[in-house]
Amino acid sequence: MSRRAVIIGGGLGGLATALRLRARGWDVTVCEAGPTLGGKMNRWSSAGFTFDTGPSLITMPWVFADLFHAAGERIEDHIELVRLPSLADYVYPDGERFRYTSSLPEWIPTLERIAPQDKDGFFRFLELGSRLWEVSRRTFLSRTPYDPPGARDWEVLRYMPWRYGWGNYHRTVAAHFKNPRLRQLFDRYPTYVGSSPYLAPATLAIIPYIEFAFGGWYVRGGLYSLVEALVNIAEERGVTMCVNAPVVSIDHERGIATGVSLGSGERIPADVVVMNGDAATLPELLGEASPPATSRSMSGFVMLFGLRSEMPRLAANTVFFSADYRREFSQIFDESRFPEDPTVYVNAPSRLDRSLVPEGRGETLFVMANAPARADQWSDTEICVAKTRVMSRLRQGGLDIPDADIAVHDIWTPRRIEERYRMPGGAIYGTDSHGWRNAFLRPRNQNQQVRGLYLVGGSTHPGGGTPTVLLSAEITAMLIAKHENRLPHGRGSVTQ
Repeated sequence: MSRRAVIIGGGLGGLATALRLRARGWDVTVCEAGPTLGGKMNRWSSAGFTFDTGPSLITMPWVFADLFHAAGERIEDHIELVRLPSLADYVYPDGERFRYTSSLPEWIPTLERIAPQDKDGFFRFLELGSRLWEVSRRTFLSRTPYDPPGARDWEVLRYMPWRYGWGNYHRTVAAHFKNPRLRQLFDRYPTYVGSSPYLAPATLAIIPYIEFAFGGWYVRGGLYSLVEALVNIAEERGVTMCVNAPVVSIDHERGIATGVSLGSGERIPADVVVMNGDAATLPELLGEASPPATSRSMSGFVMLFGLRSEMPRLAANTVFFSADYRREFSQIFDESRFPEDPTVYVNAPSRLDRSLVPEGRGETLFVMANAPARADQWSDTEICVAKTRVMSRLRQGGLDIPDADIAVHDIWTPRRIEERYRMPGGAIYGTDSHGWRNAFLRPRNQNQQVRGLYLVGGSTHPGGGTPTVLLSAEITAMLIAKHENRLPHGRGSVTQ
């Protein structure tokens, strides 16, 4: 009999783990609670308009290519990756706006115009990020932080940024940039993992380096095309995909995982169980008392607009900054309420891909503002207030969306995110990355209480973000491979 694995959750991490295990000969079943696979990387369509409801771009494209290669495929045979011509347009409350690009010949003239005194600081900040990248890729991003160091690990010490790399993120940004606009621009990056720049560690300076060094990438047809490609390969390889199949418990005997039970009453036996969901929900599935609530990452207030007319002057990605960034994050994390003046991110993928709009006409807009991870705040009145604040910030930045131009629309609140994806409070990245423990000692990929139980995804090591989730799947599959050598053939239970 083949070794059997059941994966709870059909998000990106679950699909990647399924492919890697199937390539090793495992029988794999994926149980997804919702109606569609992909987790937060999902899709909504209406009246010919197509939207990604999750991530809008990817970085580190070779990580995605590695996954396809592990499945015996070439990525270019399944999806088309398009490098974005620019990373984003930034719009400030005082009317200043400029385009931020990973092309030095294009970016340096802009930098010299808006903040010539910060040119040297920009290159020093990139050097800091590059050193953090070299340390991370050789250690943190390739294995669990609990593995003992190997003989070659000491080589990373020569890349260690002893100054600026280990303190507070905002203070490190302020040490490199004097211009308040550039400080706000680079302070935005911890939001990529749902965190505040004023509370996050300086090591997150790796994120702007990665984006600048390796660019931002779009998937032709929308990022959900990536999910479709992975699902198609998995099904062709014999992976069993179950949707509308919520797992209500992880079965275990004498500290050993033996399978899962579904809401329908069906039980699926397995040699290993992989949890691809928010790690905070794991105790409930194990029938244990939940530990005290931890600090959660941010959620989001999202509006999707399908517009009848086109906006040729709008970039594919635009950020409309609030007037007081520190106050905005204080209201989100300290006061746990939607900010009075939110920073708003607008993704317009139809500017790059006309297949997303009916007959090539109109626009698709993904409009998002950061919100606290609280699902209890979103009454109809509170949704109306949040929408008013977001639209006000856009209008002040020169983007007006007339109601008469809206052909279709949809709204996602933290409550809806919590209910759809089973994430407490709607926290998109699990715990926040405030402080060393939260940032670098996230829940382990291998559970320490129940043998044969593993975790994968953005809430576990090494953290959130699409490429990081795929690295999480690679680490988890590696741990299961070690486990596999201790499994007896033809047994449905685990012995170690």
